[in-house]
Amino acid sequence: MTTANIDYDYLLKFLVLGDSGVGKTCLLYQYTDGRFHTQFISTVGIDFREKRLVYSSRGRRHRIHLQIWDTAGQERFRSLTTAFYRDAMGFLLIFDLTSQKSFLEITNWLEQLRMHAYTEDPDVVLCGNKCDLLQLRVVSREQVAALAQRYRLPYIETSACTGANIQQAVELLVGRVMERIENAVCNRDFTLLMAQSRRLPNIAYGPDVVRLHQPNGNTPRRNRNCNC
Repeated sequence: MTTANIDYDYLLKFLVLGDSGVGKTCLLYQYTDGRFHTQFISTVGIDFREKRLVYSSRGRRHRIHLQIWDTAGQERFRSLTTAFYRDAMGFLLIFDLTSQKSFLEITNWLEQLRMHAYTEDPDVVLCGNKCDLLQLRVVSREQVAALAQRYRLPYIETSACTGANIQQAVELLVGRVMERIENAVCNRDFTLLMAQSRRLPNIAYGPDVVRLHQPNGNTPRRNRNCNC
């Protein structure tokens, strides 16, 4: 794809992580399509959805093409999904407020990120999903607050069923990633050096914008077998 054919300013790739059953796929569909899937079908391997949005910063409006990757939470797919970590610019880390186990696994997911992401300190937004199930909640706000403070993570409670706070969670991550990119652009030579050393994903420079892309310029095919 040539630069002339690109009708956006930034291509951002996010990864949604978390244990199986926490609602990653439903949350993603709620964000991109505005609908909730009542039938649970576990993601096999990896899938992705796309959305366009406009981000305003420093007096400028930027057209963003957002690619959000949905990963399988099962252990047997872990080696496959970690291969996608390095190309992601930001991460939505999801746990289930009705599952203590999914909350306790957050530390393991963060360790995976430190090992496989493009930096040891990537942009992560922690989401406690299923906040609409008040009677079934087992993870307290105090528990989450302590963990978020320990790892210095922004935290937001979401509901894939009602759509509560999902857009806000994604926009929060977009803002943090864009701030990192804009700060890096201020020092072009440093950013190029970091890209060459694989500390940042591949970056192509235009006259006054930065675009993130895959090395071969191709967009991966979606897995169309998942409906949840």
